Amino acid sequence: MAEEEGSATEVVALRHKFQDLISALKRSSESTLDASNCFCQDFCQVLMHHGCQWKPDEDPLPLLEMYTVAIMCCAEASPFLSPECEHVTDVLEKLSWSCLNLLLSFSEQIPGALWEEFQSSVKMAHGILQAHGNSQFHTLLTLAEENGVWSNTTLCSLLSSDITNVQKVHEFLSREGPELLHMRIKHLMKQKVLKRPLKHFFFFFMFYRQQSFYYKKFFS
Repeated sequence: MAEEEGSATEVVALRHKFQDLISALKRSSESTLDASNCFCQDFCQVLMHHGCQWKPDEDPLPLLEMYTVAIMCCAEASPFLSPECEHVTDVLEKLSWSCLNLLLSFSEQIPGALWEEFQSSVKMAHGILQAHGNSQFHTLLTLAEENGVWSNTTLCSLLSSDITNVQKVHEFLSREGPELLHMRIKHLMKQKVLKRPLKHFFFFFMFYRQQSFYYKKFFS
């Protein structure tokens, strides 16, 4: 209970810090580019300082709460960020990549309320960012549209070597895309689990990539 209360307190404090950054960005007297650079630098410092307080291998839930808050902060700040600022793209890409890696490390189902909050935050943030020309949360959105990180029925059948519908497998691979699939395989190989089913997963993944290559080569 004490840990949960501590985590909740930290999330509230993090929200306040991010709101301060957004307020400073809005009222900055500097050029939009300089203000954007400052925001990105301060955003990363706040995120790193907060993230260092938690160990993902012991309790990843507080970190997921942190990323959920950070994702919404980026969305709220996006209308005031300069499209010429290269740091914006870097921050969004690293935030998405870090969050994806954390999610894939979950061995147990994420609590429903937290997963739903994460889903709604990603969907809202992706829509706002996309309206301002940023699509870095696309892969994160793909995962957020599922009922869980590893709960997709086609994925489960693929990993358990119980493949009954190849068409659904191809649809799943196409929907996930190569980036997320590659991250899944790297995670499974790192964990050294499901060796035989993993061969099936890897086979379908390579087949999907080959199909994508020929499609892009001849039809794009």
